[in-house]
Amino acid sequence: MNHIRRSAVSALVVAGLVFGLGACSEATDKAAQRAEDAALEEVDEQISEEYEVTYEVTGEKVDSIDFNAGGGDASDPKFETVENPTLPWKKTVQLRGIEAPAVMPLTVDVDDASGEITCKIVYKGKTLVEESGAGAVSVAGCVAVSPIVG
Repeated sequence: MNHIRRSAVSALVVAGLVFGLGACSEATDKAAQRAEDAALEEVDEQISEEYEVTYEVTGEKVDSIDFNAGGGDASDPKFETVENPTLPWKKTVQLRGIEAPAVMPLTVDVDDASGEITCKIVYKGKTLVEESGAGAVSVAGCVAVSPIVG
């Protein structure tokens, strides 16, 4: 009789553990799902958030400037080109989410190999990146991480 009673109690304990662990597992799964949902919501918000940057290019002579003009996305940005711009050159653009701000001035001047060009990307009055180049063929490319992400 004691043997049957012990077996029954053991079976109840095991069943209780199984149901208890199942409930803990369910609570853990729900918490993990809530955390994942919150992370996805944050990413969605960052991807759709818009921000404004100003590109600045200075120097003696620039043949062309390529820049991310906005309107594309992170995997396929929309670039525009300005030929023979007047320096100093400035352009403010609206970008979105994780889209990287980028500006690339190019100089090809075989007559004057000493010319220097500088590019800068500014966000809310703060310089995100600044680069310079000099020589007969100069490229001073500036690419920054989206300030929304950073």
